Amino acid sequence: MTAALGLLGLLGFVGILELVPRIGLVDPRFLPPFSEMVAALGGEVGTPEFWAALGSTVRGWAIGLAIAVAAGVVLGMVIGSIPLLRAATTSTIEFLRPIPSVALIPLAVLLYGPSPQSTLLLVVYASFWQVLVQVLYGVQDVDPVARETARSYRFSAWTQVRRVTWPTTLPYVMTGFRLAAAVALILEITGELVIGSPGLGKQIAVAQSSGAVDTMYALVIVTGVFGVLVNLVARMLERRSLHWHPSVRGEVPR
Repeated sequence: MTAALGLLGLLGFVGILELVPRIGLVDPRFLPPFSEMVAALGGEVGTPEFWAALGSTVRGWAIGLAIAVAAGVVLGMVIGSIPLLRAATTSTIEFLRPIPSVALIPLAVLLYGPSPQSTLLLVVYASFWQVLVQVLYGVQDVDPVARETARSYRFSAWTQVRRVTWPTTLPYVMTGFRLAAAVALILEITGELVIGSPGLGKQIAVAQSSGAVDTMYALVIVTGVFGVLVNLVARMLERRSLHWHPSVRGEVPR
């Protein structure tokens, strides 16, 4: 039922995009009918430039997300497990986390120029905080009794992390991963669009500046579809990783 309603809503939205420019509510020069967007997309799919741009976007997104998740999990576990370190870094984290990643674009361009490295810096910075904060919450949520029991049995530090801290933190890690995956895609496209590094964002900017409005919207549709796929894959991984957790136990096929 939910899927049917979602499909119905999507079809309604597509119908509005087709109808609005055709009845003159919007100038077709600025918002062409949906059918023209699809036709332009068909033309783009047949060009090697499109696939090269898509590959650059996917590669930059994946690398940036992997770095952010790895750094966020490791630093989050270390900082969260040491109360003194947690107290010493709280103010710094709360200061750096709200800084918009796009505000770092001038710095990124100064360091790396209009290159994929500039966009990668933005992606890692924005995604890292999503993971780090969630991991810190997860470590803080570990049952004190379980922690003290592990210490009383003289478990090694690694065993405590593996047997006590990690099972409690994993749901938070997966939430951070899902949030970071979406944020990484947003910053990847934004970096390509503003900085001009290779990818779909740059192709969108080129299409807009050359007046190919239908192609611009076609590429925007591709980024939207990619975002939906990212969300679906992230949720699937979350359900599979947490199949034992009460919150998703009933959602995973047996």
